[in-house]
Order: sequence, then C-alpha cells, then structure tokens
Amino acid sequence: MSAREAILTRIRAAQGRQGAEPDATQLERVRATIARHEAGPLPGNARNADPVAKFRAECDRVGTTHAEVGSIDAVPAEVARYLRANNLEARVAAWHEFAELDWTAAGVAVDDRPANPNDRTGLTGCFCTIAETGTLLLLSSPATPKVTALLPETHLCVASKSRLVNTMEDSFALLRRERGEPPRATFFVSGPSRTADIEQTIVIGAHGPYRVHVILIP
Repeated sequence: MSAREAILTRIRAAQGRQGAEPDATQLERVRATIARHEAGPLPGNARNADPVAKFRAECDRVGTTHAEVGSIDAVPAEVARYLRANNLEARVAAWHEFAELDWTAAGVAVDDRPANPNDRTGLTGCFCTIAETGTLLLLSSPATPKVTALLPETHLCVASKSRLVNTMEDSFALLRRERGEPPRATFFVSGPSRTADIEQTIVIGAHGPYRVHVILIP
C-alpha cells in the first residue's frame, strides 16, 4: 500500500467506510454535488444597491486607484494622465484589444505584445470585476497574457461597469455560464502585490505590481 492509499484508508476508516477508494455510488453523489455549484451563506450586505460605489470603496481599501471615463476611446487620455501624475514613462505594454486606440494623440507609446522584464507599465482588460472585494478577475489566453498584468511594476486595467458583479460566487457563475471550464490560469487581483512574510512587515510589490489603477468604462 502506498503512503497515499494508507492515508486515505485511515480517513475513510474514521468515517466508517472501507477501503481507500470510493465506490460508484459515492462517486456519483460527489459528482452531483459538484455539478449543483451550490453557493454558501453570504453576508447580509453582499447584494449592493450600488455595486459601482462598493467597488470603488473596496479599491480604496486595498490600495487600488481608479478613474472613470465616458468611453473606451477616452482610455488613452486617462492612461496618459495617470503616467504623468506618477512620473512614469509614457510607454505601456498592452493587450492586443487596445492596440487600435488613438495612442498617438495621447502621447503614449504602446507595445502590442506580452510584457517583458524591461516594461514598467502593463495595460490589460479583465473578465469581470467584483464589488465585494474590489477585485479584478483575469483569464489567461494567447490574446490576454497574464505576464502583462503581473510582470510590470504598474498594472493599468480597463474594466467595464457592465461586467461588475457583486460577489466572488457571482464571478464563478458568470465564468461557468460564458466559458464553461476556466482556462489554465484564472487569477484575482485585489490591489498591489504585498506580503508580510518577512518579520510581519508589509512589503509592496513583492510578487507583482507596486501599483494597480483601474479605468472604468461603461
């Protein structure tokens, strides 16, 4: 018996079951439970009358800055404003979906490719945003490389208010409804990267961007 089998056998014995492997009936019961995607209890304020206001408030709490523009065409001007305000180079590595915007008029150079270690700012979209925690949900694909969100020191994200959901459970439901199975990399961004692993001292940018800025569009 392998170590795995021994451990599972002890667990199942403690539950009053026999053997290391579940039988067909037990497997079917597990599969049925998973297929139902039952959500657990939610806090009383999980459904917000104004999810946009809740999202902004949570962004403030986790250290994500944010701005709102009237259309996708106004994104380059907001990117330029943010870069100037933070004394950053007027150049970004961006997802392909933003390559055709008028970056020249905004005075920003855009590299239509995945970010590399030399890039200081990355521009991405997101699958949806989550009001409950001020979180961005990003899905990886060849057209939406995760390195553009994770590698540069500054992460700019364009997020549509029409794809703002209330809770984490809502985001999973939307993902199942629109995509079925999640992609290989599904990741949540809640503010700049931080850790307190070293002497319980908060360090910003330890495993990802120092800054996260969300640009809300309709």
